[in-house]
Amino acid sequence: MFREVKGLGVPAALIKADVSRRDQVEAMFQQAWEEFGGLDCLVNNAGIETIVPLTELTDEQWERVNDVNLRGPWLCSQVFARRLIGEGRTGTIVNLGSVQAGVALPGRTHYAPTKRGVEALTCNLACELAPNGIRVNCVHPGLIETDMTQWVMANPELLPGLLKTIPMARAGQPAEVAPAVVFLASEASSYITGQHLYVDGGMVVV
Repeated sequence: MFREVKGLGVPAALIKADVSRRDQVEAMFQQAWEEFGGLDCLVNNAGIETIVPLTELTDEQWERVNDVNLRGPWLCSQVFARRLIGEGRTGTIVNLGSVQAGVALPGRTHYAPTKRGVEALTCNLACELAPNGIRVNCVHPGLIETDMTQWVMANPELLPGLLKTIPMARAGQPAEVAPAVVFLASEASSYITGQHLYVDGGMVVV
């Protein structure tokens, strides 16, 4: 993906960081600021998912999913907002949640709460940062065909039943999620903040 972006002639930088560690997040933003002279949009897209029955879930599994999926967006948003406010700049934050913020599935007692937490985080950030001209919204993807979901897409015993829970009866594509993120990051949504947009083929309303 990085090579594709560079191939389009778009300025880009590849920076490795663990979003759950403050020192690495601070260094990531410092490098980005030096590279681009500042940023006006943050998309909190880092996330991990494992499927573990409640009775088998370990402390370490709970902590790692929460560190990446909930602490990560909070920490990145805090560091980003501090820089914007310190420089008197406005901007936008788009958090990536999951349809599992509103739909219960087996084995996700550690994952789903992080995505419901991202929803609450979005609301609170939106209220607190609005006076500074920083808008915060959330996109909740449903079943999207990505590397993370290949195990589902390739499972003939699991996939048909899952598709029956989606009114549009198919998985989505990353290209169907991206426009929602772009919309909420852009001036086209200038009077929208604290909102949650489900891109899930109707799954959450069933």
